[in-house]
Amino acid sequence: MNTDITASVKPEYPVIDRNPPFTNTVANFSTLDYCRFLTITGISITVGYLSGIKPNIRGPSMVTGGLIGVMGGFMYAYQNSAGRLMGFFPNEEEVKRGMKGMTNMVLECAGHMSYRIEPLRGKRASTTRLGRDLHLGNCVSGSLKG
Repeated sequence: MNTDITASVKPEYPVIDRNPPFTNTVANFSTLDYCRFLTITGISITVGYLSGIKPNIRGPSMVTGGLIGVMGGFMYAYQNSAGRLMGFFPNEEEVKRGMKGMTNMVLECAGHMSYRIEPLRGKRASTTRLGRDLHLGNCVSGSLKG
């Protein structure tokens, strides 16, 4: 069974990440996503409290409602964030941020082009140097002096 939504529906907005990982999707939560998340949680806590008044189990009922609200609110925010990254929901802010990030990455890589990556000659490489060299290799391989 094909569960890939992109096989049947094409995105209407620019695609930033066709298959965003969990960390990118959560990092992309907007202020509105957090507001919706907190609103759903707050409403669920209230409903849980009110539904527990008659049988006198307000505390456990409120906690259960809160847990349901946290999970539901998180899933709703996650769905909206992933939908914007995949181009299924309006994503003007993400496109602007994505282009700015891409420009910064290109400028950063271009600024490092003059570095010379030298082999270790009896010296111990520092973590900073090693991290920079690995990063430079990811920018544009073959265009570094060396």
